Amino acid sequence: MWWSYPSPVALYRLTVPPNLTAPTIVAAFDGWIDAGSASTTAATHLARNGPVVATFEGDALFDYRSRRPTLEIQDGRLAELTWPEITLRHVPVASRDLFVLAGAEPDFRWHEFAGAALEIVERLGVVAWVSLGAIPAAVPHTRPIPIIGTASAEGLLMGGVERGPEGLLRVPAACLSVLEMTVAAAGTKAVGYYAQVPHYVSGPYPAAARELLRALGRHIDVEIPTRELEEEAHAMRTRLDLATSADDTTKSYVARLEAMADEERLPSGDELISDIERFLRDRGSEGTQRS
Repeated sequence: MWWSYPSPVALYRLTVPPNLTAPTIVAAFDGWIDAGSASTTAATHLARNGPVVATFEGDALFDYRSRRPTLEIQDGRLAELTWPEITLRHVPVASRDLFVLAGAEPDFRWHEFAGAALEIVERLGVVAWVSLGAIPAAVPHTRPIPIIGTASAEGLLMGGVERGPEGLLRVPAACLSVLEMTVAAAGTKAVGYYAQVPHYVSGPYPAAARELLRALGRHIDVEIPTRELEEEAHAMRTRLDLATSADDTTKSYVARLEAMADEERLPSGDELISDIERFLRDRGSEGTQRS
């Protein structure tokens, strides 16, 4: 059965699989809330064998001048275009059904996109929403990846993950958060798990992707295989250790971060803001405010 969002241009097309059990949507998009590509890597790892059950209208959601499709030129011939996309994949896990909503963060029509997501939640009978994200933070690569959470109600976060930080924190909104708030306001239980990525690391950070999948597994009480990510994380750790040991200033800085981690001191809101502002400046984006 096909459903489409009622707008001048249909925003999505959906096939509803039969006989669903406790369906849960896991969502991740690229953008500033995807430090180290951790959340999109985790989503891709989780959904790679799942069939696509929903696609979204890219022409309505993306600015192709700022997010250009990739062109492949083979022997002087224009061969193939790869367009930014958002898909929903069906991934049966153990005794329940997961749906992974992932891809490029939309440039346009966030309100309509959130409305479409809510309609999909209702059509599929989704009982829970899990957002996956990653933020830059003053944490060392030599210690376990900290995970902080958001939740629409008390008691929803699992595995010892805490809401945080306390107090009011103002940051540039991500489309992912708009979706989470929309489905939560309609009554769906919604949580977010956010890995803290060392702010001195550039490029993909598979260790954080692995920890996000572990957090998700604890949340849904299912063990999610992460062997490939384990191997990539080990290789990355080796490279970072070598780079750190070769520079005394970096080595000293990492040692200070290790001391903070060993004290089990959570970063304050002001510290998170400082790390996020540095990250956004590097990306040429906007800043943050704290009250």
